[in-house]
Amino acid sequence: MHQPVTRPLQEQKFPPAINIIALAGFSAALSTRALDPVLPHVAEDFSISITTAASIAAGFALIYALVQPAIGAAADLFGKARLMTLCLALLGVACILGALASTFSGLFATRILAGIASGGVFPVALGLTADLVAPAKRQVAIGRTMAGSMTGNLLGASASGIIGDFIGWRGVLVILGALGLIAAIAVAAGFRGAALTPAPKTDLKTLRQGYRTIFANPNTRYCYSAVFVEGCCVFGLFPFIAAFLFDLGEKSLSIAGIVIAGFAVGGLFYTLAVSRMLPRLGVKGMMIAGGSIVALQLALLAFGPGWKLQFLSLLAMGWGFYMIHGCLQVFASELSIGARATAMSLHSFFFFMGQTVGPIAYGLGLQHGGKVPTLLASAAIMVVLGLVCARFLRPRAPGDARG
Repeated sequence: MHQPVTRPLQEQKFPPAINIIALAGFSAALSTRALDPVLPHVAEDFSISITTAASIAAGFALIYALVQPAIGAAADLFGKARLMTLCLALLGVACILGALASTFSGLFATRILAGIASGGVFPVALGLTADLVAPAKRQVAIGRTMAGSMTGNLLGASASGIIGDFIGWRGVLVILGALGLIAAIAVAAGFRGAALTPAPKTDLKTLRQGYRTIFANPNTRYCYSAVFVEGCCVFGLFPFIAAFLFDLGEKSLSIAGIVIAGFAVGGLFYTLAVSRMLPRLGVKGMMIAGGSIVALQLALLAFGPGWKLQFLSLLAMGWGFYMIHGCLQVFASELSIGARATAMSLHSFFFFMGQTVGPIAYGLGLQHGGKVPTLLASAAIMVVLGLVCARFLRPRAPGDARG
C-alpha cells in the first residue's frame, strides 16, 4: 500500500475526473474557515463573547462529524458524485441564509446546515479518488485532491478577512453562497461528462459487512483516534487566532485572514513535495516529522510573535500537519473496499469530532490555565501522536479485498 513514489508529482498520470473532484473540494472548503477571521466582528454585532462566537466553528464541526456515518452509507448506496453535487447546492443556500440572519442563534442554525452540506463533499471526494487510483499512487492522488480543498481554505480565510474589512461578515457569506451555487452547477455538468469507473454495487447487507470489516482492522483504532487528536490540537486553535492578534494590537481582519491562510499555503507546499518526501522519509518518518513540526509551531505561537512570524509558523504547521494527516488518509482508504466511502466518512467523523472538542478545550484552557501552558500541552500531545502512529500503524490488506 505504501510503496515509495519514484516519479515526481508533475509526472503522475491520473484520470481527468481527479481535477473535477479537486474542484468540488475547493468549492466546499471556501466556507469551512471563512468566518474565523471575522469572528471578532460577529461577536461585536451580536454583543457576545469571542468564546461564544467561536461556538460557530464547534457547531459546524460537530454536525459535520455527526452526519458522516449517514453520508458515507448514502454515498456507497446512491452514488458519490450525485450526493456531492446536491450537497454543494445546499451549502450555497445555507451561506446565503446565514447572511440574512438577524440573531446569533439564526446564524448558528445556518452554519449547522452548512456543516451538513460540507459533510457530503470532502470525505466523498476522497472516496472517489480512492476508487479511481490504485493504492501505490493513492497518497499522491489524495494530495492533489487535498490541494483543491486547501486552496479553498486558503482563499476562504484570506479573502474573507479582506472582504470583511470592506463589506462585513454578511458580505462574506453572500459571496460564498453565490459561489457554492455556481460550483454545484459546474460540478454537476463536469461529472456528467466524466468517465468515472462505476463503484462496486453496494447494498445494506454489504454496508453492514463493511462496518464489521472496518472495525476488525487493527489500524482502525489508531487511525481514527489519531485524526480526532489532530482535529482537537490543530484545528481547535483556529477560532482563537484572530483574538490572539487582537490582543497584540493587530485589529485588521485582513491580517487575521492572511495568518490563518498560512496553514493552507503550507498544505499546498506539501502537495507539491509529497512525491519527493515520501521515498526519502517513508511513511513512519513522515508521521514523526509531521507531528514534530506541528508541535514546534504550537510552542512558538504560545509566546505571541508578530503577525508575520505567525504567518510563517502557520505555514510550517500546515506542511507538518498534512505530512501526518496524508498518511492517515491513505490508511483509512484501505480499511475496506466495498464500503470505502463509509470508511472515509468515519475518518471525517472522528476528525471533525476533534474539531468540535478542540475550540471548547482551548477555550477552557485559555480561561483557566493561560495561553502558554495550553499551547505547550497541545505541542506535547502532537509529538506523542506522531510517535504512536509510526509505531502502531502498518500496511494491512482490507478484510474484504479480493484475492
